[in-house]
Amino acid sequence: MNDQVTNDFRPAQPLTQPAPAVPPMNVIVPSSWIGAAIDASPHLHAIVVGDEGGDALADPGHATTTGGPATVPPHTPPARAMISNQHTWAELEPICAQLPSIELIQTLSQGVEFLKGTPERYRVSNAKGAHGGPTAELAITLLLALWRHIPDFVHAQDSGRWLPGGHGRTLRGARLLVLGAGDIAHEFQARAAGFGATCLMTGRTARDGIRALADLPALLPRADAVIATLPLNSATRGLVDAAFLARMKDGATLINVARGAIVDQAALLAELTAGRLTAGLDVTDPEPLPAGHPLWNAPGLLISPHAGGATHGVGERALEVAVAQLEQFAAGRLPDNLVKPADLR
Repeated sequence: MNDQVTNDFRPAQPLTQPAPAVPPMNVIVPSSWIGAAIDASPHLHAIVVGDEGGDALADPGHATTTGGPATVPPHTPPARAMISNQHTWAELEPICAQLPSIELIQTLSQGVEFLKGTPERYRVSNAKGAHGGPTAELAITLLLALWRHIPDFVHAQDSGRWLPGGHGRTLRGARLLVLGAGDIAHEFQARAAGFGATCLMTGRTARDGIRALADLPALLPRADAVIATLPLNSATRGLVDAAFLARMKDGATLINVARGAIVDQAALLAELTAGRLTAGLDVTDPEPLPAGHPLWNAPGLLISPHAGGATHGVGERALEVAVAQLEQFAAGRLPDNLVKPADLR
């Protein structure tokens, strides 16, 4: 019998070592209420560089004027992403210069025109999915209000007059041409279908169920209404110009829930004054529309104050989308809502 002491009874070692914990991704945020939503994710950590943490990235409308360039508080940890709550690239540029680790800018809106000029080295992701449904609802509301003469009824009620029912138009069987093929466009199509209308979406390129914007000259004369949902960029600015409007058939309606600068407002005013077209605008250029602007008194026009996405819970919905996009990025994937570089030009 071998009495030699051996080490054969050492504690067994696990076959595989547990993967080291991945630290949460740091995200620069402009305020504590946004930071709370970010910190609720185990994969993200918010660093407030805004209102309570200094005015470098203060929420729009709450920024203090320092008279100098925005500065990041000392010892701010490196971060790979930041939240833009309607901040322009001019406002973000000095922050990014001081935080060279930033790779992604996540917005809380679907439109990103305020980030025009952002260098291509930065990825931009938007909050598509948070605003599309409510904005599509308003587009339907504006169209129905115009076609069913609701503004006339409101004015009559103000003066205590009973108007005849009139001969309103129905959405059933209407042909609606949608400029755009994104979230708002698809949400609008789904709602319009419930009213019995036929929608045709248009995009940069033709694909299944979507016609190319280049086909608009042939499509416009057949549309009962045109609904603008496009992002604002160099290709869409002024798209709805005098020639575009002239191709729309007599009695057609233009609805714009995109951005005001997509429409040549002087050309639209001429068509409205002539009584050939009607229009519903949730957006204008400039905004707010100044007092005394001729559009206020244009016949056949209904204006709402950029209220498309302004519904209860919109902030929470936008943050839910933003967190999901940031979690994808933290996991090493590109966010689903990545913005095309062309939309930032």
